[in-house]
Amino acid sequence: MRSLSMKTVMVAALAASMPAVALAQTPAPSLVTTTIAVPVDDKAPPVDTLKSNLTKNPVSSFMRSAPKVQIQHLRPTDMRGINVYEPPKDEGAAYTGFKLDWGAAFTQQFQGLDHSNAASPRMIPDANKVLYDGNKLIQVGHGFNNAEANLFMNAQVAKGIRVALTSYLSTRHHNETWVKDGYFLIDASPIDVTLLNNLMKYVTLRVGHFEVNYGDAHFRRTDGGNAVYNPLVGNYIMDAFTTEIGGELYVRRNGFLAMAGMTAGEVRGQVAKPAQRAPSYLGKLGYDKQLTPAARVRLTGSLYQTAKSINNTLYSGDRAGSRYYDVLENTASSETAQAWSGAIQPGMSSKIRALQLNPFVKINGF
Repeated sequence: MRSLSMKTVMVAALAASMPAVALAQTPAPSLVTTTIAVPVDDKAPPVDTLKSNLTKNPVSSFMRSAPKVQIQHLRPTDMRGINVYEPPKDEGAAYTGFKLDWGAAFTQQFQGLDHSNAASPRMIPDANKVLYDGNKLIQVGHGFNNAEANLFMNAQVAKGIRVALTSYLSTRHHNETWVKDGYFLIDASPIDVTLLNNLMKYVTLRVGHFEVNYGDAHFRRTDGGNAVYNPLVGNYIMDAFTTEIGGELYVRRNGFLAMAGMTAGEVRGQVAKPAQRAPSYLGKLGYDKQLTPAARVRLTGSLYQTAKSINNTLYSGDRAGSRYYDVLENTASSETAQAWSGAIQPGMSSKIRALQLNPFVKINGF
């Protein structure tokens, strides 16, 4: 058995995005504005509570200087997005026409971990058929890992309708820039019909290539350069996270949440070998309510199921790589080839049925 002893703690310097709006008709908001627009719904503290907290804690300079949220139904990519799960059903901002919002997230990490084992030598051939000890751990020390960065773009194209795009500028697994996901989020009817308007008060539709909403842990994980939502720096050793092409339909009212979705079942689109592929189906039921200004509870249950797939990545979809470089890896490892050090990827790439139950309780700041 391999054992890991933490010699020093992992320290990460995290910088979250500050949304900047580029709009021909309206100048970008100043970073010293004291106006705060926070998307508030059943999952977020009441606005009055936020104002009260700011009054009691004048040290919170970020909240005083944070730019105004101007994109509707948006989970902010700064500290205001912590403990926000699905994008809020509350508008969060008035619709005044087309808006384009850019943001970024950057993480610079210092690693101070050590590892050791007492395993007997296990000689195996490498790619060049040269034998090496597969049980001998690579020597690691203290130092900085490569910086990671994300780029976010949100476009308000109509009332209650936005387009989202996330790109990884640099990550451990991919040093080059590449797109994570892009999708439509529809929270209002594109045509003014009373029936549809009333229906969309409770319904949300997401269509495109997106981070599937299986479980709640993926809302609190580190994603490339965006680590502000995660108090643990690294992710779970079993990390249920992937992006797939499809759609999700939400119904939310009075704290209750129901979601049904269908995707192509794989991280990338393809049309070859149709007999080996089948759709994936998702479901989520939950309750999320701010019971009092001090107490909030949330409980959700999620289902993910696919009958067959060429390469399903529900538990291996983190294309950015793990936070623990070369930990518990042998001497033949490299930062890119063994990009998921410390994670367990079970290799279930075809038939999958997964269930997850997620409770969450927040009392004041605890």
